[in-house]
Amino acid sequence: MKLKVIGSSGGESPGHNLSAFLIDDKMLLDAGTIGAILNEPSQWRIRTILITHAHLDHIKGIPFLADNLVIKNKAHSVTVISMQSVLTALKRNLLNNRIWPDFTIISAASRPVLLLKALSPGKPLKIHGYTITAYKVNHSVPAVGYIVEDPEGKRLLYSGDTGPTEVLWKAAQHISCAIIEVSFPNNMKQMAMKTGHLTPELLLREVRKMGCPPKKIFITHPKPLYLRQIRREIKSLPLKHLTFLKDGKIYTI
Repeated sequence: MKLKVIGSSGGESPGHNLSAFLIDDKMLLDAGTIGAILNEPSQWRIRTILITHAHLDHIKGIPFLADNLVIKNKAHSVTVISMQSVLTALKRNLLNNRIWPDFTIISAASRPVLLLKALSPGKPLKIHGYTITAYKVNHSVPAVGYIVEDPEGKRLLYSGDTGPTEVLWKAAQHISCAIIEVSFPNNMKQMAMKTGHLTPELLLREVRKMGCPPKKIFITHPKPLYLRQIRREIKSLPLKHLTFLKDGKIYTI
């Protein structure tokens, strides 16, 4: 499994791109950043987008990708997958013909540019040979994390945005690699808990909930204004194999 980091930041500022992770060039985990980084051929290869929740920093790239597909008259659809509540929020508040055109009914050829597909948490879904399972996490809006298993049995866990949670970690068996958010430094624990995020100290507690933590744990979603402080606090944790994701880098899972 090849993972390209399009964006891994918890906020937008120069040099920091919003959350989006490209798996094997064709499937996105979240879509905060697409067209601002990916060239045209890379955009056209995307067929599936897995969304963790409907906050803008995780969906902002979708309407611009859809617009690019129409402008170039591409004949394929992109399937956006998440819980029904997340898809409803996306349709009602963004693709509503007021904030942005409804690309679920606009087509560049015979099919709509965007197809919305609901999944049920805990129930595996087969996509392009991958097995995708969503698990509810603890955020300020309905949200899920994902476990993605490729045809070779490699398993990637992506927490999305979450505070302390349970179900996702119980399902984290035989994980090859985990991408886990840490948004705030330790002295902002109250803010993290209120908004459904993690600090380095909270990360340590969450990792210990996994029966057998993976050898590779990547940190994502730090707020750029606190990045240096978060890095120092992550470095002091009694955990091995913690690495901050780097935008533009490709990792082999």
